[in-house]
Amino acid sequence: MEDKLILLVEDNPDDEALTLRALKKNNIRNDIVVARDGVEAVDFLFGTGNYEGRDLSIMPQITLLDLKLPKIDGLEVLRRIRDDERTRLLPVVILTSSKEEQDLINGYSLGANSYIRKPVDFAQFSEAIRNLGLYWLVLNEAPPRTGRQ
Repeated sequence: MEDKLILLVEDNPDDEALTLRALKKNNIRNDIVVARDGVEAVDFLFGTGNYEGRDLSIMPQITLLDLKLPKIDGLEVLRRIRDDERTRLLPVVILTSSKEEQDLINGYSLGANSYIRKPVDFAQFSEAIRNLGLYWLVLNEAPPRTGRQ
């Protein structure tokens, strides 16, 4: 699991810390890139902005995407991921505290692979992260990389 990169797109410092703590607690030691807004996430994925010149052959095994983000919201990030040949098949899990049914519908309509509501309780959240890591980083067979540069 060590060489499978995780992209965590999360603007809330408490939720970021909680997610990183849950990953560590569950021995998920993958490299983690944290993008704190939608623009940073898009820049990382497409090698623009602060990530210009980044090796685009190294893509996340999984992207954990919050919806309520500054600059570009999570649904727009997902739209851009699915609209680009290089990232179209990347697994994206929406990890959000949103309870809005429309967010759920829009997320799946735009091609999210999964939608998880963040549990409030740390033990439940930690268990959700453990299951997420087990499935997406160990059991799931990722699609082949397409559109490499």
